[in-house]
Amino acid sequence: MSLAMTTSGSRVLRSDSHALAGTTRASGPAFDWTVTALCAVFVSGLFLDGWAHTHGRVDATFFTPWHAALYSGFLATSMFLWGSLVRGVMRGYRWRQALPAGYGLSLLGAALWVIGGPFDFTWHAVFGFEAGVEALMSPAHGVLALGFSLMASGPLRAVLRRPPSAWRRDLPLILSLTFLVSALTFFTQIAHPLANLWASGTRRGSADVTELGLVSFLLTSAIVIGPVLLLLRHGRLPAGAMTILVGLNSVAMGFLYDQGDYPFAPVAASMAAGVAADLLRLALRPEVDRAGAFRLYAFAAPAILTGSYFACLWLTDGIAWSPHLWLGAIVFCGVVGWLLSYLVLPPIAISMRVRDGGRYVRDEGAVDL
Repeated sequence: MSLAMTTSGSRVLRSDSHALAGTTRASGPAFDWTVTALCAVFVSGLFLDGWAHTHGRVDATFFTPWHAALYSGFLATSMFLWGSLVRGVMRGYRWRQALPAGYGLSLLGAALWVIGGPFDFTWHAVFGFEAGVEALMSPAHGVLALGFSLMASGPLRAVLRRPPSAWRRDLPLILSLTFLVSALTFFTQIAHPLANLWASGTRRGSADVTELGLVSFLLTSAIVIGPVLLLLRHGRLPAGAMTILVGLNSVAMGFLYDQGDYPFAPVAASMAAGVAADLLRLALRPEVDRAGAFRLYAFAAPAILTGSYFACLWLTDGIAWSPHLWLGAIVFCGVVGWLLSYLVLPPIAISMRVRDGGRYVRDEGAVDL
């Protein structure tokens, strides 16, 4: 009888393992929050290392406290991901389905760091240590940037695979997006307003500096508003998203300013602009079925972010640029958002509706905006 029970139990275990082998694990709030917290440590190490580089705290060695903080964040995140993969396989999942859905690319990102770390060390040994903007353009750092982005965007992909839920359960989505946007602004810091304080003061810079500053506002607007509009188009942008994204990113980018003290006033102005963008969203209710409001929000949000920056300069250090430049920058940042709205929500998406079976049929009564 004991042998029969053992045999029966083995069959059940094999049956369960066989069933799990064809399925993919779904992530839960605990898993998402754990990865989000580890990635927060990871991105903090990234900006700490960036602060050290911009403030002359690095020397000609790979083994620095700043690298230790950066690679510790990587090790903690990657160990958790690899450990979860092993646990999933031991529970009967195939290795491709052993990680919760959305985190497969995060594991690829961890693998890129395994390659990029030694690559970075070798690059320094062969070509020397980067100075200034060279650190942002180094091929080895490019590999690490891609790896970080894949790892940090895991919670974003995981939450998007589930139906909308309570705000606190969807919060890892916007935090993950914040980490991803922050990685982009980190590696484009040479053209970020808060890392350079373009137009600040009373003396105008050279034509080249002015032109770089103008382009920086357009680039930063596209980096911030693009993914926001994408989530908004699919109805997955949590309440308070702009406050969190713009606020945390602005605080982080302020640490990369190297021409004086921490820019508290411009950072605070950007945080206030994030709150204003959220309030505007509540007022306009931009949705797919309200394309006019969607496009108006796409224009107004980046215009508010840029306008708050110049308003802060006007109240504090003064604006070195002429009204032609700084008012034009506000308008053109809005135009960038407006144009991106057509990429995210093209007119064809408004004029077509989904019917039974997922077949798209044109709605002749729709208006292309």
